[in-house]
Amino acid sequence: MWISGRAAAVPGSVFALMDAAKERARAAGRVVTDLSIGSSDLSPPEAVLSALREATRDPATYRYPLFSDTAPLREAAARYLSRRFGVQVDPQTEVLPLIGAQEGLAHLLLAVTDPGDTLLLPDPGYPPYLGAAAVAGVQVAPLPLREEHGFLPDLDAVPASLRPRALLLNYPNNPTSAVVDDDFFSRVAAWCRARGTLLIHDHPYAELTFGDYHAPSALQAGVGGVVELHSLSKTHHMGGFRVGFAAGDAGAIAALARVKGSVDFHPYLGIQRAAALALDLPEALGRQGAAVFQARRDALVPALRDLGWTVAWPQASMYAWARVPGLQDSVAFAVRAAEQTGVALSPGAAFGRQGEGYVRLALVQPPEVLLDAAQRLGEVET
Repeated sequence: MWISGRAAAVPGSVFALMDAAKERARAAGRVVTDLSIGSSDLSPPEAVLSALREATRDPATYRYPLFSDTAPLREAAARYLSRRFGVQVDPQTEVLPLIGAQEGLAHLLLAVTDPGDTLLLPDPGYPPYLGAAAVAGVQVAPLPLREEHGFLPDLDAVPASLRPRALLLNYPNNPTSAVVDDDFFSRVAAWCRARGTLLIHDHPYAELTFGDYHAPSALQAGVGGVVELHSLSKTHHMGGFRVGFAAGDAGAIAALARVKGSVDFHPYLGIQRAAALALDLPEALGRQGAAVFQARRDALVPALRDLGWTVAWPQASMYAWARVPGLQDSVAFAVRAAEQTGVALSPGAAFGRQGEGYVRLALVQPPEVLLDAAQRLGEVET
């Protein structure tokens, strides 16, 4: 009787569903290989851990951190954006630390939208996007991402009468691993500005790119009318630290700071120090982690194709997005796979209507484990 309409509107979690299936597999004595959650299994750089350990011995880090205390992290974020993307932002007014990008998006929607506004949201897309929209009370207009279009949005197909308050995109993409070229965000930003729409870009996989591909930033299309969310969870393997930053339009950042000021005190100062150091590390260190995921991609994708599954060759991210022939119910398939083989993956339908018929596998195990998982998945009936 105490649940609010906002809370009731939040969709159920696919991760909770898969957790239950994994527990049943363990109870049956199966060895569980969990490929359902995109949580990096790699360790943060040693210099980052050393900085955090040292900070825990500094009593000055134990107090509530105020906005002024976030300056070193904001300045490191600005340096990172300049060095990596050639983007210039004011660390005082155009950067704000986050307790993870997922938290940042939920608060950003509360800061820049009103109940009843329209959010243009990719389908398939990361499930918590829908939860954040529900909490903010906004109306979701799905933006289909189809395989025949490279899982890119067709903005020309959006009705001219629709004037969304915000458009949320995510490239390199979760769940499809699709990537965009250097001109993509210029076209999208122009579309958004013509409609009075805020462009929000969720960019947690900025550095998990393979080969010669380097992911662009939406901020390269201009800071005005654009907010980009960055996370250290994937790029620096700091998922449990819960730290990231938002950068972009000064008005939107100020609104976000106003909302956050009423609900949190920023990350622990020791974590801020560690994050600032991580953002200043040489790019080569980040490429080491990307190389690990690339080797896993090289092992898993051919093995899935040998099963007859259709899998694109990911140029970035930490996922393989596979279309399974004849698959009509991806949720039931994922549950059967976990219960019968111990291999846990994410059903495509959990990411939206356009995801039905697909499954997502996270590259969070060594190559030999991924090969074994693919072999076991071949035993599951569609």
